[in-house]
Amino acid sequence: MGSLMLTEGRAGGGVVAADHVSLRRNNLSVVLRHVRAAGPRSRARIAAETGLNKATVSSLVAELVDRGLLREGRAESERGALGRPGQLVELDGSAVCGVGAEINVDYLAVTALDLGGEIVTERRVPLDVAHLDPGTTLDQLAELISGAVRVVEARGGEAAGVTLAVPGLVQSTTGSLRLAPNLGWAELPIVDLMQERLDAPAYPVRVDNEANLAALAAYTELRKDTDGKAEDIVLLTGAVGVGGGMVAGGHLLPGGHGFSGEVGHMPVAPAGGICGCGRTGCWETVVGLTALLNKATDPDDPVRDPSLDVEQRLAEITRRAEAGEARTLRALADVGTWLGIGGAILVNILNPNALVLGGYFAVLGPWLKEPLESAIRDRVIAPDGGGCRVVQSELGFTAAVRGGALISLDQVFLDPTLIGRDATGVAQ
Repeated sequence: MGSLMLTEGRAGGGVVAADHVSLRRNNLSVVLRHVRAAGPRSRARIAAETGLNKATVSSLVAELVDRGLLREGRAESERGALGRPGQLVELDGSAVCGVGAEINVDYLAVTALDLGGEIVTERRVPLDVAHLDPGTTLDQLAELISGAVRVVEARGGEAAGVTLAVPGLVQSTTGSLRLAPNLGWAELPIVDLMQERLDAPAYPVRVDNEANLAALAAYTELRKDTDGKAEDIVLLTGAVGVGGGMVAGGHLLPGGHGFSGEVGHMPVAPAGGICGCGRTGCWETVVGLTALLNKATDPDDPVRDPSLDVEQRLAEITRRAEAGEARTLRALADVGTWLGIGGAILVNILNPNALVLGGYFAVLGPWLKEPLESAIRDRVIAPDGGGCRVVQSELGFTAAVRGGALISLDQVFLDPTLIGRDATGVAQ
């Protein structure tokens, strides 16, 4: 999705706009984004750090507080120029939430995050989506989304938007799913279909590739562990299918037509099995969850039951690995090696700071990481694996829905007038 990004860093003094309304809208965004990036700030400090004058900042903060996007916080610990501590303002998470919803091969999920990124509600339900028609699946997802929105509204907030995460080729500008081979779906106007089921909601509905959204969520979490340092990352997310997303300089790289991230279909195993896309030897045929289960279990093993939640299935694989079961450990080592073979291709091409393991790769990371890193060291031409470290995401299977919720919220940071009332009390 070419327009999707998580805006970050020092906000700057704003762009000169053609008229007062757009100038004020821009400056409201400047202040709100700056408080998100820099943390609680006094009005005087916001003015000094953004280049806006103090009177303007006071007016902007007043409007953002009135809209429910900022709130008064504690007193500043250091005294200001007049000898009095300034009053800090901080993000107020109660007025607005972003909603992310995910369709995957064997589950549906939904998450609502408030403006501060805290979880308001989340739910995941096991569902054999690959064997259901799209209409039935979208009906059930609409119920999950409506339930999340009701929770948001019950606490006095409103939904800023809903972003759908789908494992396939998506044209976000038209709201269409072009192809999702592991679902068996093709050429669906998925946004229009969802809006119909949600009774033409006031909030916008968007769609993007689930790996792209997961990459944005992983990037946001990783920055918390690197003191806000922006790094280039590649996220690998694994379930039945395998996808990837790259964030460079704080921006998602979606590709010229928005179709990037289909790394699971790199042809790395010419003698491998047939992929869901119909081709032979795709990367996901040797590293996807189905590949792992085929190597680690017999066909009648209960862990293969698609009605089980994916985390229950992985918990059993983890238990067997911890117990030292030889077949399970051999399967994990094999998948880890293949993960490194494909990962080395990505590292050679993109040279990211970090290769982040998401989805089931993160859950089973303790057993996958060593053979993966070994394969990368052997196959990346740059010294020391190109300086790329392997990181296990802590988001697990929540990454895509969190990314969707963050994208929905980002529209509020770009235009705070979408929410609430202005300083005169006039509803927008």
